[in-house]
Amino acid sequence: MDQNCLRGMSDMDGSCDKARKKESGPVEVQMCQSVLPCHANHQEELGAGQLLKWMDTTGCLAAERHAGMACVTASMDDIQFEETVRVGQVINIKARVNRAFNTSMEVGIYVTVQEVLSGVTKRVCVAFSTFVAKPTGTHKVRKRLCQDEEMLEYSLASERRRLRLFNEEAFKNLMKDYYNLQDKGYRKPVAPVVLTELTRVESIELVLPPHANHHGNTFGGQIMTWMENVATVAASRLCGYYPSLGAVDMFRFRGPSSVGDRLVFKAMVNNAFQTSVEVGVRVEAYNCEEWNEGTPRHINSASMIYYIPGCGGEKKTLPDVTYTTLDGERRFIGAVVRKRIRMHAEFTCVPQVGAYVHEEADKLSLKVEMKVKTTAFYAFSLLADLRLRPQWDKNYLSCEEVEKADEEETIYHIKCTTVNGSKSRDFVVLLSKRQPCKDGDPYVIALRSVTVATVPPEENSIRSEVKCAGFLVHEIGYSTCKVSYYNQVTSGVLPYVEGNIAGWSKSMEETAMSCISFLEQDLLTTQF
Repeated sequence: MDQNCLRGMSDMDGSCDKARKKESGPVEVQMCQSVLPCHANHQEELGAGQLLKWMDTTGCLAAERHAGMACVTASMDDIQFEETVRVGQVINIKARVNRAFNTSMEVGIYVTVQEVLSGVTKRVCVAFSTFVAKPTGTHKVRKRLCQDEEMLEYSLASERRRLRLFNEEAFKNLMKDYYNLQDKGYRKPVAPVVLTELTRVESIELVLPPHANHHGNTFGGQIMTWMENVATVAASRLCGYYPSLGAVDMFRFRGPSSVGDRLVFKAMVNNAFQTSVEVGVRVEAYNCEEWNEGTPRHINSASMIYYIPGCGGEKKTLPDVTYTTLDGERRFIGAVVRKRIRMHAEFTCVPQVGAYVHEEADKLSLKVEMKVKTTAFYAFSLLADLRLRPQWDKNYLSCEEVEKADEEETIYHIKCTTVNGSKSRDFVVLLSKRQPCKDGDPYVIALRSVTVATVPPEENSIRSEVKCAGFLVHEIGYSTCKVSYYNQVTSGVLPYVEGNIAGWSKSMEETAMSCISFLEQDLLTTQF
């Protein structure tokens, strides 16, 4: 057996557990609220603004508990609301710091709703907020989370941060592309029904002490509540009905405000997409002097997506919209671009597959978990024959057996596809397999590169290295198993997975689904 590779896979599989054992995990802050009539709208549903306020409060307290100092909300990522919360139910909110950077922290916020009588709990939403610490005196922010953090969320926080920057750049580029299309056939609707300017809403609020947080700044959650209020009014002017907030593109706090400031909220429909409408909200702040001079501070903005429930729970089709001003045009095109980015970046939720990235020091590792409806031994037998892999992995052109040392070790020559116009790559690997020694142990398949004189490098391909890769197959029930794939990324493997790491590709998830189909379909074929 290749003990080094097997040991490496075990290290990758147990990295999270080891980190937890060294020190206690991150402190989790929880909030539990009974939904009362004062929290609900006229339909006895929990107002989205109230929920956002509770989420921001919980996230801020989690950030401050980690940093040991005052923190303010910088942004809140895209949120998808999955469940409607009604009066009489109980809201549970959990928040903890996933990762700390230089002066900012990502806080994960998990919201569930519980039915009191039945005890049934459902997920409402998951959000990721960025908080910025405000050090005083000689206090310093703890820049990184290491052993105190769940390694998976720690790694994913870095990927989400990278994806935020990627989306900002993508938005700018796509906006330029759409403007360039103006002279190539891109036009407003021919027969518009509603002008977006007719949905404009403006509202003013005076920041009083009850609206401020414990540091004297206007509470971020309160600002979100006011923003949601004006956005709902704007959406209702287009729809002629009571809209339901389905998602938030992003809350971005650009600057603070404090007690005594006048906050002006401006909302307008940006665009309508048959069953959804995007509303843009802008927040401007004035102190007394700025109010007299008419010089506002732009402190926040967000895009909110609303749906209009129809009869029988079906979503109502919305009228077309158009614009008459340059600002309206910018909003109209911006909504199209944001929708395009959301559709591209949206992860197709497949309960059988989970893909993760783990980064530590100079090592980058991938893990893909698959739930397969077949026996663990059958999955092990198919995956251990590497010649079958081209049937489900599109990156494999061919795989030939070179040499068989014994029943547990075999050498294969793998030829892979070209990437980004470069030469194709090939690998010579040693596959080692091991069955469980006792109950509860997994089936193990380990891969690593070897050098074989009978398979020299070819001129038309790049000989690449697999450092440590393979599968662990756990039996989790009758005719059901969990297959975990691991790969310590090398320069030869990176071109095939860099899209997943950057966030603009889902090829790993697609390959995993193909693997599941292969394992399950092949079983059906054999039986019948």
